[in-house]
Amino acid sequence: MKALKTYTLVTIGLFVLVMLQNQAELHAQQIGLPFPDPSTPEPIDLGQLTAQSGSTPISVTLVLPLRSLDEAASLMTSLHTAGNSQFHRFLTGSEFSARFGPTDANVAKVISQLAAYQLTAKRTGTTTLRVTGLPANMERAFAVDLHAYQVPAHGSARAQTFHAPRGRPSVPSEMAGTVASVIGLNSRPNFRSHLRTVPERLRTARRTVHSASSGNAPGFLTVADFANLYDVRPLYQQGVTGKGRTLGIVTLASFTPSDAFAYWKAVGLNVDPNRIQIVNVDGGPGSPSDESRSDETTLDVEQSGGIAPGARIVVYQAPPTGQGFVDAFAAAVDNNSADSLSVSWGFWEWFNTISTVSDSVSGQPEGMVQAFHELFLRAAIQGQTLFAASGDAGAYDVNGNLGCTPKTPFLTCNLTLSVDSPASDPAITAAGGTTLPGVQVFCLNANCSQLYLVNISSERVWGWDYLDGLCAASGIPDPVACGIFPGGSGGGVSILFARPDYQETMPGLRHSEQGQTYVINGKPIFSLPGNYVGRNVPDISFNADPLTGYQVYYTSNHFGFGILAFGGGTSFVAPQLNGVAALLGQVVNGRIGLLNYPLYELAHANMGYKGSRPPLHAISNGDNWFYYGRNAYSQGPGLGTLDVANFSAYLHGLTP
Repeated sequence: MKALKTYTLVTIGLFVLVMLQNQAELHAQQIGLPFPDPSTPEPIDLGQLTAQSGSTPISVTLVLPLRSLDEAASLMTSLHTAGNSQFHRFLTGSEFSARFGPTDANVAKVISQLAAYQLTAKRTGTTTLRVTGLPANMERAFAVDLHAYQVPAHGSARAQTFHAPRGRPSVPSEMAGTVASVIGLNSRPNFRSHLRTVPERLRTARRTVHSASSGNAPGFLTVADFANLYDVRPLYQQGVTGKGRTLGIVTLASFTPSDAFAYWKAVGLNVDPNRIQIVNVDGGPGSPSDESRSDETTLDVEQSGGIAPGARIVVYQAPPTGQGFVDAFAAAVDNNSADSLSVSWGFWEWFNTISTVSDSVSGQPEGMVQAFHELFLRAAIQGQTLFAASGDAGAYDVNGNLGCTPKTPFLTCNLTLSVDSPASDPAITAAGGTTLPGVQVFCLNANCSQLYLVNISSERVWGWDYLDGLCAASGIPDPVACGIFPGGSGGGVSILFARPDYQETMPGLRHSEQGQTYVINGKPIFSLPGNYVGRNVPDISFNADPLTGYQVYYTSNHFGFGILAFGGGTSFVAPQLNGVAALLGQVVNGRIGLLNYPLYELAHANMGYKGSRPPLHAISNGDNWFYYGRNAYSQGPGLGTLDVANFSAYLHGLTP
C-alpha cells in the first residue's frame, strides 16, 4: 500500500479566492447561524470587542505543526499493515513527541514572538499553546477586527454573548511555517450533536408492532438488543466485556452520570460504580441542560459503556466552540489513556474553514480541520481507535448544520452534496446508519381507523425517503414540510481530503459530483470542486434510524428524569463502535489502532462478505437521498454492517 496522503490544504486553495471575494456573505452566514436550534434569534452586532470589553483578556489555542508529516503518515500505514515489521508496534506518547512533536526550541521561539505582541502563552500539550491577552493585542497579532455579538434571551434560554472576527485573520509573518492553526478567535458555539429523533407528527402517528421473541420493540431498543442484532453475544459468553480497556468520549455538553448507571442497571449489567472519570477541558461546558444537548453525552456514555460493561470510561467534555472541540481532542490524545475514542458532534467539513486564520506568506487558510487531522494521525500512531458520527442529513450535510426544517422559513434547503467533519478525516472511522427491517404502522387520522403500513424487507440504508408514500397519504407530500428531509445516514465524498490508501481500488467509490454550488439566500457564493478524488464517507454502519431506534435514560433540566424513546442518528453508532472496540481490544490483549485498515483489507481481499462467518454484511437496499446501497461499498452505509464476533475472530488472527 502507498503511504496515506497527507492533508496539504491544496483543495481549499482551489476556491480560496472565490471565498475571499464573498467574505462578507460568508461571515454573515456564519454569525447568523441559528444555534443550537432554528428558533434561536440571530445575534446582534454590539460593535468592536475593544469597545465592549477591551480590558477583559481572551484566549485562543495555537497549534504547532508536527515535524515530518509525510513520515508520520507513512508510519501510520506501516503500523496498520499486517506482515509489516512495524505492525501494531504503536508509539507511546513520549516516543511520538520526541519523533514528531515540535522542538522545545521552536516552542520557546513562538512564545517569545507572541510576547512581542503582549500575549502570554503556556504550553498545554505536545503541539498546543494557550495564548492569552487583551483583545487589542490579539487584533494586532492576527491582523483582525474582533466584534462582540449577543444572542437575545428567548424562551427558557438566557442571552449569550460571544466574539468573532470580521474578515480573515492571518498569522504574523515572523511565525509563518511555525504555526499550524489558531483556534478561538470566534468563540461562538457552532457544532451540532448528531442525535436525531422522530418528527413529532410521525411520532404520534407511529404504532408499535412487536414480537416478544425479538427483544424490545423498534424505537425502544437497548444495548442488549444491539448485542443480538450484531452478534456480540458470543464474545460475552467467552467472558469478553472490555475488562482492562479504557474508552473515551469527546463531547461538548455535560451529563448526569446517575442516568448512565440507572440505564446499565435496568438492562441487567453489573458495572464498577467508579468506572466513569470526567475531564473538564477549558473549564467544561457548564451544567447539564436540554439546550446544550446533554442527551447526546448521556447516550454516548450509556451505549459505549453498556456494550463494554467491563471497560473504564473517560469523558472529555468542553464548551461547544471550535477551541473547545480541538482542546478536548488534544487532551484525549495527549493523555493517551483511552484505547478508543468516539465523538458524535460535527459540522459540514468546508464550513469549518470559514473565518479561519491564514498564513500571511502562503495565503492558505490554517484552521480546525488541519488541527484535527494532525491529532487524529497521532492517535492512530499511538494505537488509539477513533470513531466519528457521519451526520444525520443524508448526502446533504450542510442542511443538518444550517437548518432545513418547517421551522426555518428564512433558510432554503440546500441540495449541495456535502459531508461532515470530523468524520471526513481519513485518520478516523466514520460511522454511518441503517434502518432495521420490519413493518412500520402509522395512523392516518386521529382515531387511527385508517392505517398506513411501511414494509422494510431487509436492513437498508437509513434515508427517510422510504416515508414519501406516508407523507403523500397524510396530505403533506413535501418531504421538508413532512419532516423527513434530509434525515438519513451522512455520506458522500470529501472535498478536503484526498482518497486514502486503504480506499484505493475499492469498488463503489465515487469522485465529488460536478455542479455543486453553495447558495446563501438565493445567491451563488462559490462552486465546490467537481470530480475530486476524495475520501469517501462513511466506513461502517449500524442501525441509526430513530423509527427503529433506541431508548435513553435522561434527566432533563425542565422535566426531570425520564426514559426517552425513538432515539437515533449516527450519534448512536459512533459510541456503539467505541464499545465494540473495547471488546476487540480485550480479545487481542492490546490496542487495535485505526479500524479502517482491517475493514477495507477484508473487503479488498473479498473475505468480508463470503464464507460461513462473514465479518461484514453489505447493505444493498435503500439510499441516503442521493447515494444508493449496493453489494459492496456505497456512500450511505459504507462497507455495510459489522458482525462483531466474526470480525473479532479475524482481528485475533492478525494479532502478532
